[in-house]
Amino acid sequence: MSVNQKYHRNHRRGNRIYKRMQATLTLVFFACLALFCVILGRVISIQAKDGPKYAKQVLSQMSYQNRVIPYKRGDIVDSKGTTLATSIDVYNVVLDCKALKEEKKNKKGIIESTAKYVHQYFPDIKESAVTDAVEKHPKSQYTVLKKRESYERMKAFSDFSSSKKGKKAVAGIWFEKEYKRQYPYPNLASQLIGFVASGNTGVTGLENQYNSVLNGTDGRSFGYQNEDNSVENSVIEPVNGNTIQTSLDVFTQQTVNNAVTKFNKRMEKAAGNHKRGSKNTAVLVMNPNNGQIYAMATYPSFSLNKPRKLSSLYTKQELSGMSSKDQLDALNGLWQNFPVSHTFEPGSTFKPFTVAAGLETGRLKDSDTFLCDGGMKFADNVYVKCESHHGIETVRKALMDSCNDSLMQIGLRLGAKNFEFYQHLFGFGQKTGVDLPGEPRTNTLLYSEKELQRTPVNLATNAFGQNFNVTMIQIASGYCSLINGGNYYKPTVVTKVEDDSGNTVSKNDPELLKKTISKETSDQIRSYLKSVVTGGTGVTAQVKGYSIGGKTGTAEKQPRKQGNYLVSFIGFAPVESPKLLVYVVVDEPNAPDQAHSKFAQEIAHDIFKTLLPYYNIEKTSKKKNSKK
Repeated sequence: MSVNQKYHRNHRRGNRIYKRMQATLTLVFFACLALFCVILGRVISIQAKDGPKYAKQVLSQMSYQNRVIPYKRGDIVDSKGTTLATSIDVYNVVLDCKALKEEKKNKKGIIESTAKYVHQYFPDIKESAVTDAVEKHPKSQYTVLKKRESYERMKAFSDFSSSKKGKKAVAGIWFEKEYKRQYPYPNLASQLIGFVASGNTGVTGLENQYNSVLNGTDGRSFGYQNEDNSVENSVIEPVNGNTIQTSLDVFTQQTVNNAVTKFNKRMEKAAGNHKRGSKNTAVLVMNPNNGQIYAMATYPSFSLNKPRKLSSLYTKQELSGMSSKDQLDALNGLWQNFPVSHTFEPGSTFKPFTVAAGLETGRLKDSDTFLCDGGMKFADNVYVKCESHHGIETVRKALMDSCNDSLMQIGLRLGAKNFEFYQHLFGFGQKTGVDLPGEPRTNTLLYSEKELQRTPVNLATNAFGQNFNVTMIQIASGYCSLINGGNYYKPTVVTKVEDDSGNTVSKNDPELLKKTISKETSDQIRSYLKSVVTGGTGVTAQVKGYSIGGKTGTAEKQPRKQGNYLVSFIGFAPVESPKLLVYVVVDEPNAPDQAHSKFAQEIAHDIFKTLLPYYNIEKTSKKKNSKK
């Protein structure tokens, strides 16, 4: 066989082998592809059906952390930025049992040593709390030993644990930051500012009214720690709450508190009967030109940092005799904001409203006179007395002497329709809309036009402030319109809301709601009320050198003839251009004879004496000298 023939034969044989190999490879390829598809389908099936189960098995072999990062609740500040309520840093003492257990391998006695020093720096944490936690939960990395420890204690322990000695003696302790609500002036405007319960829930006052504004949103920290201690973290930062700026003024509020405390201590001492100086005393200070509230006080008060403490009001013996319900009722009463929440008969402080309505309708003229013969007789032999036989009274003198007889005559002359109209126009029977919680509905506490027409005695007594109920905030808001030219502003406490960075979120500008009376009537009312202070029933409130106007009130409480009175004084300065309104109510002063408005006037006098210079209100003598 020639070489050429051998070559061709071998070439044909090689082609056959190559084709067989190619066929085999093709078969193997498609077999592998089919197997891959089967495996892929199975994986997809496992992922869909059993993925969560396997994920849990994987996660069970990892250390997982899901920690809340608390937000900081916003501050409450006064008009000058002074902090009234804030949230301070506090720290939870956390034990990492697993880490401490690991340290035991290298440091003999480390568990006992850690327990010893934890107790030394945090006396409330017993040594057994540490040792028991490690024994019962050896794999735990998060065991809270104590909540809300102070920064000072946390810092002291941290400094020790990072020292040369501490590194050998302590392990497995770390700190988790939280926030605690604190009030730098705990007894200042307690009922107005309010306080929070657990979970940053505002219970009373501004803390309650603006709860959603002050609150923020918690953040979260997610983390996985493998056996090799590698960590994957994801953090969602918290959003802190907003700060609310108020129209309150700390100095003004302190002045009010001091005057109220001084009065009640004096009354308590004078009475010598171990009772409080009064059942309630309340003060409201406002800007009559825009409705902003500068100060608001209620007596008795409480500490915002210890709002559930009753020991300052009750003896140990009294507290021991009180049930849990009794104590809760006592606390609820203590937390009520009297100027907003409490209703009462206004008494003679209402008389200027009746006079203003008479002047506005033309039913009354400045030149009119009235005969006070001691009272007025009505149907069914009902006789309503005046405190004195004043004789002939002008409109001015009727207010100066607080003559009930004259006011009854004005009320009847005004008529039921006009009286009801102006009562509502001045805001009585309606909520003022003040941005504080607890304002009650008072529409059912007034007589309707038909009822006043049917019972003239009620129209007559209503005219001098008896037989219907109001709140302090209603009287004060109405008075602002009486003396500022007839402009009725919505009363407000909060002026601005800022975010955590100090950016303005919203403003609460003064809101003019309506016009009540003309400027001419307002001017006349101010003139009348000046005479009340200079030569009428309000002389006790006078401050030498200053022009002050005001009206007294002495309301006998229901049931009548029990000797219980609510006395009041509402005043403003200067008379010519009012910048400050002060309203004082003393509910049942601790005295044998309660029926004297001087109790309220004394408080108002002390407040005016301090605040008039503070608000740069000039003395009348200086004004006269400057003209020369």
